[in-house]
Amino acid sequence: MSALRNSVRTGFLGRAFALLGAANAVSAAVEAGRRPRANDLTTLGIDPTSFDQVSR
Repeated sequence: MSALRNSVRTGFLGRAFALLGAANAVSAAVEAGRRPRANDLTTLGIDPTSFDQVSR
């Protein structure tokens, strides 16, 4: 049972850190006037093809 708990915690924390990292990368790219990486946008649940349609 403890292996299952560790798996859930690790998965949750891994996902949380991935989301924070992607949000940071997208934010930095937008501030610098660059297009964010498609992988970071997808991690945040944003469609990379529709990102260009958003007015800045």
